[in-house]
Amino acid sequence: MSDIGARLARALATAAATAGCPVDVVRSGWQRWASATFTGARHQLVLQAPPSDALDAWLGTLGEAEIALPGHLVADLHLDHVARGAERVEATLAVLTVETV
Repeated sequence: MSDIGARLARALATAAATAGCPVDVVRSGWQRWASATFTGARHQLVLQAPPSDALDAWLGTLGEAEIALPGHLVADLHLDHVARGAERVEATLAVLTVETV
């Protein structure tokens, strides 16, 4: 699972680019997580991008988005915080991934 954080960051960047709003992942971290029946990781990522309608639309639907991560399932994804500036939007995401293999 050592590369799950990097794979999640790449998957989110790819999804944003496909939606017409390329983002930069400026910070990311994760820690192992387990319940009685599942194992996975809790992630926190900070994304930055220029303000745009496409970015607003992508962020607005991100919680329901299907993010492809072979061997893992994105079980929960939500925006923790969005800071808007004239030239940059910074979004902090909290994500829970669960191993499927």
